Amino acid sequence: MADLKRKRGRKPKNVVDNSTDAPGISSKEALDDGVLSATPVETAITNGDPPTHRRGRGRPKKGGKHDEEVDRDIAASPERRGHRFAEHNGDITTVLSGDLRHGADLAAVAAAAKAAPSMDAVVKVFCVHTEPNFSLPWQRKRQYSSSSSGFIIGGRRVLTNAHSVEHHTQVKLKKRGSDTKYLATVLSIGTECDIAMLTVNDDEFWEGVSPLEFGDLPALQDAVTVVGYPIGGDTISVTSGVVSRIEILSYVHVSTELLGLQIDAAINSGNSGGPAFNDKGKCVGIAFQSLKHEDAENIGYVIPTPVIMHFIQDYEKNGAYTGFPIIGIEWQKMENPDLRLSMGMAHNQKGVRIRRVEPTAPESNVLKPSDVILSFDGVDIANDGTVPFRHGERIGFSYLVSQKYTGDDAQVKVLRKSKTLEFKIKLNAHKRLIPAHIKGKPPSYYIVGGFVFSAVSVPYLRSEYGKDYEFDAPVKLLDKLLHAMAQSMDEQLVVVSQVLVADINIGYEELVNTQVIAFNGKPVKNLKSLAKMVEACKEEYMKFDLDYNQIVVLQTTNAKAATSDILAMHCIPSAMSDDLKT
Repeated sequence: MADLKRKRGRKPKNVVDNSTDAPGISSKEALDDGVLSATPVETAITNGDPPTHRRGRGRPKKGGKHDEEVDRDIAASPERRGHRFAEHNGDITTVLSGDLRHGADLAAVAAAAKAAPSMDAVVKVFCVHTEPNFSLPWQRKRQYSSSSSGFIIGGRRVLTNAHSVEHHTQVKLKKRGSDTKYLATVLSIGTECDIAMLTVNDDEFWEGVSPLEFGDLPALQDAVTVVGYPIGGDTISVTSGVVSRIEILSYVHVSTELLGLQIDAAINSGNSGGPAFNDKGKCVGIAFQSLKHEDAENIGYVIPTPVIMHFIQDYEKNGAYTGFPIIGIEWQKMENPDLRLSMGMAHNQKGVRIRRVEPTAPESNVLKPSDVILSFDGVDIANDGTVPFRHGERIGFSYLVSQKYTGDDAQVKVLRKSKTLEFKIKLNAHKRLIPAHIKGKPPSYYIVGGFVFSAVSVPYLRSEYGKDYEFDAPVKLLDKLLHAMAQSMDEQLVVVSQVLVADINIGYEELVNTQVIAFNGKPVKNLKSLAKMVEACKEEYMKFDLDYNQIVVLQTTNAKAATSDILAMHCIPSAMSDDLKT
């Protein structure tokens, strides 16, 4: 699993030596920006940060090749490369993968020709990012620049990838053949689907450009053409191939599973956000990640039109992005015949067994563990969790859920103790105890007596332990990341992030990333509740109950008095983040 990697295509511009502390990006990292190992855990994202100090003990790292071995480019043999050639037409470079086994060379040429009139709607996206520093949450990292691709759609809007403009400070767009960069405004960012919507206020930007039209979901072996501004040049580039697979896949930006297209056209750094055209010149997707593995070549992934239209219609309907809903359960396949008989299923019944229901999900009041879901909105679910999808194809039933919008209703048929029941459930967004993304918000923190308290998120773990955090983070935090469910919508996992050494906290210096269970006997629900309890404390001592049966005891008056001196010593502007002050 550790060798299987997907990468996002944002192209960083700042290239500096790895040995410096500046948050630039080395030449190697420029090629591998956004590489994520395809494990069930949200994995590390390389955004050009300097190496971080890794703390604590986690799971032992799996055996296998070193990253340097996995990430290196592997040249294909002449037999595997096939015929390759390039056509130059002005500033267009067309690269065709001439693998004759596909029988798609002519289709690829036709697709590139059809896409040519629409290329004027493809833009280059320049973004300056200022990422939060999760390890030192009262400050931000040094800004850096990146470039990626985007394209113009109706309504004076531009689509690109969410990871292309995450933590943006400034975004500019440049049209093909133009020397002018136009300031853009970010209208909406869809973290789950990795899509962002931009606009430009300058009327000159929209002159002489026709918006792209969307096409239907392509079929297997349909020709596709990916257009964008990848690494290796400043002019527009075209890569052509065919659709090789359509399935539910993991969107590495935020570990969401949505419908995706696998294509054999190359998607490189900088291609992110660029359109994929069909042979009629219509947009059928957005390039967003690729597979990086020594045994695979030219495998790229495209966000298909159903996901794109869901994002656009969600924004138009609600005035903001509300996300993709989930059914809020963990389920088990029912392929074993003895298991089906024990659940009271008839020979003609198929479905999946509910293992757990999330307490925060609206359907937690109606669905129960060991219920067997037989159908969703009238579509029968197979024992392996799939449903029919076009002629001769099947797909995971989560596809049906992803077609819904947050707040929509769905009809579910379940088998409970040999009785068939039907429920009308309401779908909602996923609430994770350890969120995969904080959606552009600054990290929260609270400081008292030199103890820095933080709320754990996946970006926080990545900041603390690097891209291999799923191996290096403490086991108890990883267990909560993988298996724990939030009991309420506002629940957070609060930890002592670090201790800023002072006389008041002698003996506690070694505490790092340890969960806070209770304060003076009261459970800690989230960081804000902890801050309120500490600020309102009138007792002589403050007692923090931590994980591993550890306790921290501070004299209340002395700890609060020492806090201001500690903040001044470390140049920290406030004892708490702004979101905790309201």
